[in-house]
Amino acid sequence: MQNLNFPNYSFRFKNSENKHYIFDEIRKKFILLTPEEWVRQHVIHFLLHEKHYPKSHINVEKVVAVNGMKKRYDLVVFRADGSIFLIVECKAPSVSITQDTFDQIARYNFTLQASYLMVTNGLNHYFCQMDFENQKYIFLHELPENLN
Repeated sequence: MQNLNFPNYSFRFKNSENKHYIFDEIRKKFILLTPEEWVRQHVIHFLLHEKHYPKSHINVEKVVAVNGMKKRYDLVVFRADGSIFLIVECKAPSVSITQDTFDQIARYNFTLQASYLMVTNGLNHYFCQMDFENQKYIFLHELPENLN
C-alpha cells in the first residue's frame, strides 16, 4: 500500500484466498484492505496515538439516516456525554478532496451535529470546527487534544 501523510504505525495483516486484510482495533476484526480502508486505519491510529482519544469513544462505519436516506459514515468520535465531537470522512489516496467531499460530510453533520470535521485521503488532511450559529465551518491547522 501507498505511504500516507501520517506517522508510521504498526498494523496486523493477514492473507486469505489471495486477499489482504488489516486488523481494525475498534471493530476488533480483520477488514478487507482497500485503499480507503488503509486511510481509515491510519486515521484510527492517529486519533488513538497522536490525539489520545479513548478507543471506547470511537465508532467506525455505522449507518446514519440523512434526509430519509441511509448513509454510512467512516468514523465518529463521541464525548463522554454521548454527543458527537468529530466526524471523519476518509477517501482513497487517489481521490482528490473537493468541495463535493466537504458537502458530503456537511450533509451528514446536519443530522449528527458534530463540533469538528476531518476530511482526508491520507495525503491531505483538512480539519474544521463547526460554527452552527453562522452555518459555516472554520478551517483549523489541527484537531484539539481533548474532547470538550
